[in-house]
Amino acid sequence: MSIKDNLKTIKESLPPHVTLVAVSKTKPIADIEEAYAAGQRVFGENKIQEMTEKQEVLPKDIEWHMIGHIQRNKVKYMAEYVALIHGVDSLKLLKEINKQAKKHNRVIPCLLQIHIAEEDTKFGFDENDLNELIASSDLEQLTNIKIVGLMGMATFTDNSQQIRKEFKRLKDLFEKTKLAFPDLSQLSMGMSGDYKIAIEEGSTMIRVGSSIFGSRN
Repeated sequence: MSIKDNLKTIKESLPPHVTLVAVSKTKPIADIEEAYAAGQRVFGENKIQEMTEKQEVLPKDIEWHMIGHIQRNKVKYMAEYVALIHGVDSLKLLKEINKQAKKHNRVIPCLLQIHIAEEDTKFGFDENDLNELIASSDLEQLTNIKIVGLMGMATFTDNSQQIRKEFKRLKDLFEKTKLAFPDLSQLSMGMSGDYKIAIEEGSTMIRVGSSIFGSRN
């Protein structure tokens, strides 16, 4: 199936409130152009330099989402154009995004990454860190960022009950965090292998790569 057909199939299965982020990392410009021609406008990358190179040559109405782990010294390269940063996992990173956003007179929307998986390799806040951050007076000074939601990755496993349990936990945290941040609207969870479960558990944004573009080389 073509990229266009894959997109059509996925989009037809999504509820209207769910945003599809097409994960285009490592994919060539031609693939993104094909998805763009099929109507896709939201793309996710996990390396800031690669995203910036693509952003420079592709149509300007594309929304670029940074979905990977972020090195603070690279934030400056995307601050001018990034539409949403998914993987914010520290106050230090929030401060850096705020600093770079200010230079471009922008407010950059951010998602707080929550560690919900059983693997140690995943980044993110745990529940205590999250509560500390919400209570922190530092946040009030960060006027050039806006926390709009949470993001998390389930354990890489075939055990759908475990995946569901982890997504449920993230949804509960989302509802709790919403009491502190009434503007919270996005819950980014679910990838090619588990997005259907994620949507059932309340996801508003899914990150799908291989089901659109085929498996990575």
